Amino acid sequence: MVLRRLWPFLVFLILFCEVANAQETQFLPEVDVYLKLNSYWRLRVQAKDTRDGGDPTQAAIGPSVELYVKPLIRLREVTTFDLDDSKTRPLVFSAGYRYLVSPNSPSTNRMELTATFHFPMKPGMLLTDTNRSDLNWSDGKFTWRYRNRPQLEKPIRIRSYHPAPYVSVEMYYESQYAKWSTTELYAGCLFPIGRHFEFDSYYEHQNNTGKSPNSQLHGIGLKLNIYLSAK
Repeated sequence: MVLRRLWPFLVFLILFCEVANAQETQFLPEVDVYLKLNSYWRLRVQAKDTRDGGDPTQAAIGPSVELYVKPLIRLREVTTFDLDDSKTRPLVFSAGYRYLVSPNSPSTNRMELTATFHFPMKPGMLLTDTNRSDLNWSDGKFTWRYRNRPQLEKPIRIRSYHPAPYVSVEMYYESQYAKWSTTELYAGCLFPIGRHFEFDSYYEHQNNTGKSPNSQLHGIGLKLNIYLSAK
């Protein structure tokens, strides 16, 4: 049973490895643990490698608290097989702290403020619009950036298994450059494993225009989402 559920994920991972071999690509691992406290509150702890907005490679770790509004019936229908129950809520607020460290640059203390909207789409698709502000303190300097990421996903059925391919684009406005300086394109798929685990495998293409000359980055991401409940 486990192998039957894992094989689409393994095929997807092999294809990603072929992309990585074809060009210089960075691997970006991540683990997110979610603890549902009740119908309206959830805690999240995140640990990952990141190169957001053209920054140098950094390790990031920290907690967040999430607040839901009431669920929407049409969103329940679209996300029937999704382990992330926040997708049944039309609006989710989040506030968190991240500590980012890199061997070749000063560490960063970051406050993350996020508002995420979910919209049911036809036929059976989910549109997610994530609006996030990063407030950064590093080496005595303060910078901020605004990030907007719309994402479109649609669960598919492989016998009794329901992976969810998705595509998304994220745009950054950076205070230090006073312009929209980064665009990131994503293509990936969510693979639920049992009742509590989910793999998120994706390819990322990043274009940075903040510094001269412009730079492009490629990333292969592998995220493990763990969903727990305090009840």
